[in-house]
Amino acid sequence: MKISIFGLGYVGAVSMACLARDGHEVTGVDVDPHKLDMIRSGRSPIVEEGIQDLTREVVASGRVQVTNDVAAAIRDTELSFVCVGTPSGPNGSQDMSYIRRVMESIGAALAKKQAFHTVVLRSTVQPGTLDELVRPTLEKASGKVADRDFGLAFQPEFLREGTSIKDYDRPPITIVGTRSTRAAEVLRAVFGHLPCEFVVTSVGVAEMQKYAANAFHAVKITFANEIGRLARAVNVDAREVMALICKDTHLNISPAYLRPGFAFGGSCLPKDLRALTYMGKTRDVVTPMLGGVLGSNRAHIDAAIDAVMQGETRRVGMIGLSFKKGTDDLRESPLVSVAERLIGKGYDLRIFDPEVNLSRLIGANKRFIEQSIPHIGKLMVGSCEEVVRHGDTILVGLGGKDVEAVLAAGLQAKHLVVDVVGVAARGPAGSRYHGICW
Repeated sequence: MKISIFGLGYVGAVSMACLARDGHEVTGVDVDPHKLDMIRSGRSPIVEEGIQDLTREVVASGRVQVTNDVAAAIRDTELSFVCVGTPSGPNGSQDMSYIRRVMESIGAALAKKQAFHTVVLRSTVQPGTLDELVRPTLEKASGKVADRDFGLAFQPEFLREGTSIKDYDRPPITIVGTRSTRAAEVLRAVFGHLPCEFVVTSVGVAEMQKYAANAFHAVKITFANEIGRLARAVNVDAREVMALICKDTHLNISPAYLRPGFAFGGSCLPKDLRALTYMGKTRDVVTPMLGGVLGSNRAHIDAAIDAVMQGETRRVGMIGLSFKKGTDDLRESPLVSVAERLIGKGYDLRIFDPEVNLSRLIGANKRFIEQSIPHIGKLMVGSCEEVVRHGDTILVGLGGKDVEAVLAAGLQAKHLVVDVVGVAARGPAGSRYHGICW
């Protein structure tokens, strides 16, 4: 099939590579010329295991093209996925300007096209967005009627940063919300081979599904972390407590996100929680538990900062900065929040993260650094060893054998280790160790 993808951020870039790998001819559309140049040269704009090799292969195969020409992309393809961003506003609402603009452009292109075309929104949006914004925008710009002259659907994605290719190939379920039988069959032709159930449902149910899933993930993380802090206070191993909780699979409890650790962050969970609670406020629906999740998450960050402040000097080394191991995504990273707070309190800070190379950042990450935390770049060092040599207190926000080897070799009796990921290396006798939940 000939497919166009609008928005080459995380979801768009991964989808483009995987669809092309599966034999489709894919046209990627984005307004960022640097992203387009990277992909043309066979490089992915995101950092993740396997994605660079896959992008290089599919670009070399000739099945991937990129452009900023919306009209040409619509003209030359039969199915379009829209994966543009929906960032949070100051009050938690979603900024829908990117979706509105791209739908206006797609609608104008559809006006000039005779063949049937299917438009699928994959961005996370509130229920009602497809019918109240997307449908009327496309119909007005095209002069055509959705579900008669062109297909329209919403398909939530369930890609986790760090494991997105595996998640693409083995999704828990494929969900399509549409009134168009033809659109549903087009998507079945693309995704029906995947080893999961293919479900066609109402547009509203599909739109709500990603919010419900992300809210549940955030609640699970928060629950495990609160249990972890309580268990630590009474000298109980919270990891064993939660491991036993997870053995009860009769009530459909999954181990994912139910392991005590550090705060959640990233581009999905905080944003979607804010949008969900804002949705409730605007509809007079009280959601006290959801409303308290972000506060509990901030309290977990506070606990890490309090632990660092127990150190006897103000020299601190941080290992890790992105919100999740294996990515360079700094958006709403709890480790960035820790760094900002420590800087504000006058600590002498040095940071190492092997995936965060400021000179390579583009798109949302680059804008975030430039607008929100430009000064953090001056504190980045080139190795884990430099962090350990600098700090008397070491905050470990990144695990793995390489990190543990450096800690085992470099920690001294003077060190306080504040561990938020659960490493084995804890330093020699005389050093102090503080686990965030254990």
